[in-house]
Amino acid sequence: MTSILYEADMTRCQKGQRLCWAAGLAVIGYLLATLSAGAVHAQAPSSGGPWQSYGTDNGEWRSYAGNTAGQKYSPLDQIDAGNFNQLEIAWEWTSVDQMLSRTTAAGGEWYAPLDTIVESLVADTPNLYREGQSPNPSRFQATPLMVGGVLYFNTPLSQGVAVDATTGETLWVFNPKTYEEGTPSMSGPWTQRGVAYWTDGEGDERILWGTGAGYLVCVQAASGRPCADFGPDGSGMVDAMVGIPRVAREDRDYLNAFLYSINSPPIIVRDRVIHGSHIADVRITKEATPGWVRAWNVRTGAHEWDFHTVPNSADEFGSDTWLNESWRYSGNGNVWSMLAGDNELGYVYLPTGTVTNDYYGADRLGDNLFSESIIAVDVETGQRVWHFQAVHHGLWDWDFPTHPNLVDITVDGRDIRALAQVSKQGFIYVFDRVTGDPVWPIEERPVPQETNLPGEVPSLTQPFPTKPPPFEYQGVTIDDLVDFTPEIRAMAVEAVREFTLGPIFTPPLQTVEGVTQGTIQRPAIDGGANWSGAGVDPETGILYVPSNNRFSVLHFYTPDPADGGTMRFTQGPFGGGAQPAMPQGLPLFKPPYSRMTAVDLNAGETAWMQPNGDGDRFRNHPLLRDLDLPPLGGEGRGGPLVTKTLLVSALTAGGRDGGPRLIARDKATGEIVGSVDLPSGAVGTPMTYMVEDRQYIALTIGGGPRLVAFALPE
Repeated sequence: MTSILYEADMTRCQKGQRLCWAAGLAVIGYLLATLSAGAVHAQAPSSGGPWQSYGTDNGEWRSYAGNTAGQKYSPLDQIDAGNFNQLEIAWEWTSVDQMLSRTTAAGGEWYAPLDTIVESLVADTPNLYREGQSPNPSRFQATPLMVGGVLYFNTPLSQGVAVDATTGETLWVFNPKTYEEGTPSMSGPWTQRGVAYWTDGEGDERILWGTGAGYLVCVQAASGRPCADFGPDGSGMVDAMVGIPRVAREDRDYLNAFLYSINSPPIIVRDRVIHGSHIADVRITKEATPGWVRAWNVRTGAHEWDFHTVPNSADEFGSDTWLNESWRYSGNGNVWSMLAGDNELGYVYLPTGTVTNDYYGADRLGDNLFSESIIAVDVETGQRVWHFQAVHHGLWDWDFPTHPNLVDITVDGRDIRALAQVSKQGFIYVFDRVTGDPVWPIEERPVPQETNLPGEVPSLTQPFPTKPPPFEYQGVTIDDLVDFTPEIRAMAVEAVREFTLGPIFTPPLQTVEGVTQGTIQRPAIDGGANWSGAGVDPETGILYVPSNNRFSVLHFYTPDPADGGTMRFTQGPFGGGAQPAMPQGLPLFKPPYSRMTAVDLNAGETAWMQPNGDGDRFRNHPLLRDLDLPPLGGEGRGGPLVTKTLLVSALTAGGRDGGPRLIARDKATGEIVGSVDLPSGAVGTPMTYMVEDRQYIALTIGGGPRLVAFALPE
């Protein structure tokens, strides 16, 4: 039966085809995983047994999203709707990035405030950093791990840290000092989102993370000391730039920033540590670094494999989707966010971004595999198992911004090991994660073609999931404009009069006086959903996704060849040029302006949608405050934490004196059932853990920045 399935399916799996399942390999992989699960677990004790139980069942939080399945779920229930309002800060930890060190010429260690160290570095190397982008500790986006009563995380300046999970006491800090080398890759410098944990089950425990300078670091979990057997020289570090085309450590872009960084946590599946990269997408050259996904041996740091998100030769799968052999110089297509993996299957799932250039594709005509795709890769070999491309020839920066969620569901009586991927464009793509078959049909539909950018050829069709329904507004019509009063509707109509409106996938347009001021793109270039991602309840199959209702209008210019420009067009400053602005800060579109949506993955239907906050900054507007308006949202799209009884997330307003807060929702209805003030606005996604019979909720916030942990009063 296996060979029949393989032969039948390969007839629609020709090289470069848009929707392709390598069914034979998938079926074989499934059978092997099913028949030899016990042997697999015996060979890979680091998997901790079946992935479903790995990470949170014992009150720990062992991976960025709790487990490698990307669920952001914990079965803890000590904190519930009845006591959430009683939460208090158990401890706070202030970032060690406020004080840094340098090694002196004589071999000593100089430790001083951040600004003092940076001033000394710049004095020695005047052009060390991009102008206005010297080391900045404020983007503290990490979600901590908790293993054995210790929290592990990294800071915006790539320092690894361990703190006591009950007191916040610092246990160790490892500083790779990569801030001494320059500014991390644009457009997200000085950003780190977390670390990875591994153990052999026999006492060898390791913490691994990437740095803004493109290194992969490994330290001992107990001490923070570098892993002496990891990497070529006993430093506990490998240079992840080595072996990637079109990048060298000494290279800088036209903004004087690195070409390659690692900002998001790696994932560990079957003793391999896999990571993506951050590659600048603000470009003036068509030549760019390809965002290959890399795997290393977690014990030795030896390079295992690369997955080529941009082809490296003419005979690679997908190279024929790059016309004029544009793969030879094009780049990006990177996984800049997080990954998910299935230890039982031995698959890792790669959500990729847009390839160079994000908004002008005349230099890379064709569908451009594997841009804006979800790809299942065999973790042992690095070979593609199946893939799906969500945007052909992307022109909107609608890259996959977050890891997929792996969950087992039941659809029409059929049990499915599923993968759900949320997107910037507001779609949820749901697949059988073994075979890549869509759970519900995904249709190729005609999309608008009109463009005035020379040489541009948009894709004739784009994929549209038939289920679940979109979780965010898509496209723009006059009916979408705000209509709180007739006068405000008239203002909105006037605001968009000179701009091009259209459905989702309407191509960007260059500004032409008297014709258009550009295309209003909705969702915006940052989504929809973004890196804060979605959470899923493995007991119910309900997925929870926060999102924003925002728009973008891009403008283009020709970069100066004297600055190294090789593109005919690239995007101007985000938010620059003509914009459809409303008077006095009024919103342009109908609410809600941010929302939390629950989706039943068993039925493919929306379970509920609630605005994220009351939106008082709009409701209190002089032209709106006398109106009887419902909650409008607009208070952020903080990442979700799912527990046995609650859905927890952070909002930017609604607390005491209108400040930020942490809220709990009823998972069945979305009703807010608890709220506690945050000392400052949330930066990272919350996680939860239990130590000594006390449950904590921890997250990173600004104002320091800090890591804070909440718990019930003792």
